[in-house]
Amino acid sequence: MKKVLFISSEGGHFAELQKIEFNRYDYQIVTEKTASTKVYKEKYKNKIHYLLYGTRKTPIRYFFILLINFFVSLFYFLRYWPDVVITTGTHTAVPMCFIAKMFFKKVIWIETYASINRRTLAGRIVYPIANTFIVQWKSMKKLYPKAKYFGGVF
Repeated sequence: MKKVLFISSEGGHFAELQKIEFNRYDYQIVTEKTASTKVYKEKYKNKIHYLLYGTRKTPIRYFFILLINFFVSLFYFLRYWPDVVITTGTHTAVPMCFIAKMFFKKVIWIETYASINRRTLAGRIVYPIANTFIVQWKSMKKLYPKAKYFGGVF
């Protein structure tokens, strides 16, 4: 059974991530710790782990949160040593994707369903290093030519 680390930010990205059947894998989940994600601790028990919540609306604070989250992501990665990192984004997942690549592990990026005709910043950053880059709209294939399209997760 493949060891998979699923990671995303909270909110819609996490809702998309949950559409994947986790139980098919030896899995761990990483997301941001917010009021909306703390409730999943009961559902996923010791399979869910948290990063600090950060937003680019506060750039100086965000920089330090991103730095802390990089090291926390490295800790989770080394602790669980996944074969694959699967993410629906966004900025929260970028460090984990680069950590996975650094250790020659596979990265699967699922571009958000909310992006219909423009690339996300996180998607642009991870696209060159992703082993598999999936878009949920046919129109996005123009922006990410090497991407795969399987339809939406919803």
